[in-house]
Amino acid sequence: MAIARLDYVAPWWTYWLHNFPHFNFVFQSVDNTFRPEEASYQQSLIVLACAGAIGLALSLLTLAVYLVCLFCCRRSLDEETKRPDTCCVTSAVGVGFYGNSETNDGVYQLTYSLYHANHTLDSINSLVEGAQNNVEAGLKQHLERLDEIFATKIEYLQALRFLQLMVNNIIRELTALPDINKSKIDLAAIADQTAFIEYYRWLTYLLLLILDLVICLVMCLGIAKQSQCLMISIIGFVILSLVLSWAALGSGTATAVGTSDFCVSPNKFIVNQTKDFLTADVAHYYLFCSPNLQNPFQQSLTICQRSLTTMQIQIQGLLQFSMPIFPTAQRDLLGIQTLLNSTEFNVHQLTALLDCRGIHKDYLDALMGVCYDGVEGLLYLSLFSLLAACALSAMLCVIFRLWTLMGSREKEYNDIDEEDPFNPQARRLSFNPRRSNTHSFCSYISSLGSQASLHPPSQSQSNSTIQPPEYMNQSMLFGGTPRYENVPLIGGGSPPPSYSPSMRTTYLSMTDAQIRHLRTDFQV
Repeated sequence: MAIARLDYVAPWWTYWLHNFPHFNFVFQSVDNTFRPEEASYQQSLIVLACAGAIGLALSLLTLAVYLVCLFCCRRSLDEETKRPDTCCVTSAVGVGFYGNSETNDGVYQLTYSLYHANHTLDSINSLVEGAQNNVEAGLKQHLERLDEIFATKIEYLQALRFLQLMVNNIIRELTALPDINKSKIDLAAIADQTAFIEYYRWLTYLLLLILDLVICLVMCLGIAKQSQCLMISIIGFVILSLVLSWAALGSGTATAVGTSDFCVSPNKFIVNQTKDFLTADVAHYYLFCSPNLQNPFQQSLTICQRSLTTMQIQIQGLLQFSMPIFPTAQRDLLGIQTLLNSTEFNVHQLTALLDCRGIHKDYLDALMGVCYDGVEGLLYLSLFSLLAACALSAMLCVIFRLWTLMGSREKEYNDIDEEDPFNPQARRLSFNPRRSNTHSFCSYISSLGSQASLHPPSQSQSNSTIQPPEYMNQSMLFGGTPRYENVPLIGGGSPPPSYSPSMRTTYLSMTDAQIRHLRTDFQV
């Protein structure tokens, strides 16, 4: 039964980002093939990153136009429309947290795969060096001493020449195996640098997300307190977050597009980068790991294994036939046998490690982490930056409207006359005994038209024909009767329906007798 093999297929969003137009500084079209070492390709990514600067400039320009319109055309603001809605900011923050986590997971999977692949390559390098040292140093020393011991025996010397031939074959084949020290790529160093950059990227986005949440909280507090100091602080924080959001949008978009260019054709880029120290067949063997591809090291490993087996047979024969004649040769023969066993063990481990399945799995895991979780997280972070920038721009507009409203209210409050009887401050001051010139509240609630038009009825007439006034009666309040429309609510502690300075003057000019007569006339 054949085992299903997992292949890498680039996700659709990488193709979508890969098709983004690439332009250099003079706005000439650039090939979107991933070539980070070329200046033209670097310029295309820088141009994409400048999209954030363009968005910031447009936002500031829009805010400037809005401020000009706001201060030139002042309008009364409705209470329901002047309160900022922070729901957009909090939604953007939620998207940002998810994108930041996804990107961090993808980069962690990449670094883990790089570390694991680097450990595999280091193990291969150690096994190759160990086998070479055993054959070149240990076996040659023992063979040289045995050559002196068996100097009188021609057949034993021929056996030693044959062993030397096998040693040369093993050294030649081990030299053909990959030497990691000769490569120009240190996967561990790449993983360390990637983890370092990712930590500060994750921390920067986390602080930006926290800053947006703090802005929402301070905004709610500023609305509740109606404090100009809080409003100034909010404006500073919002402008800072707005600049950071647009900068994050530009850098995130450029990173996502560049990573997608790599994810669309990663094999081609890796083959070009490793062509100086790896042949094309070796690179294709580990990148594709197809059953149809033959292991390029299989022939060398087979020759080493056969040579070691032949040497084991020769040493076993010498131990059996030479010991009675040359007992001093036993130590060197046993030493050769021990080295052959150790070298054979190393060759078996090399055969397992040089198989493509282990390294290819690490390669697929790294691609899955970068191109799936990593690029997807960058897309969510770009969406967060765009939503946050738009929401913060709208929030600035609302803050400026609130500032204008607060200034207009303060100006209206300062313009209120302290002598106005309907001013709450004047009411409080009316009870101050030090202010001798302040009239009582009842002296301001008269609403008579004029003294000449006032004809109070007699006591008998008022008792027989006039009913007690019902001030809460709809017909009395809105019927238009001139007699009761402007009558003060004496003793009711309630202001009249209308008030004018002329009415106040008329009431103050009345004599005490007339006032007592009116109280008697309208007494309920």
